[in-house]
Amino acid sequence: MKTVYLIWAIIGTVIPVMFFLGVFHDEMVGLAGFIPAIFANGPAGGFTADLLITSFVFWTYMFTTREGPSPWPFVVMNLCVGLSLALPAYLYWRTAQA
Repeated sequence: MKTVYLIWAIIGTVIPVMFFLGVFHDEMVGLAGFIPAIFANGPAGGFTADLLITSFVFWTYMFTTREGPSPWPFVVMNLCVGLSLALPAYLYWRTAQA
């Protein structure tokens, strides 16, 4: 499973970053314009809310689990790229330590 988690972490980095870079390059949207864009309509807002809630659940799990790595690198991954990187990276680390 360790290799599977690593592959998902790589995919979970590349795909979101491609979308984010495209938006920032093509539309010159800064962070001030990015935040309203992720809530631009009902479906986008629903997906965004789902990801935010899931991220907070993941953070809660990491901060309350006695075992495992420091949660801070995974919080940074989550904020900079997304849960699609942070969760498989965390699972990779946990599997590698077992």
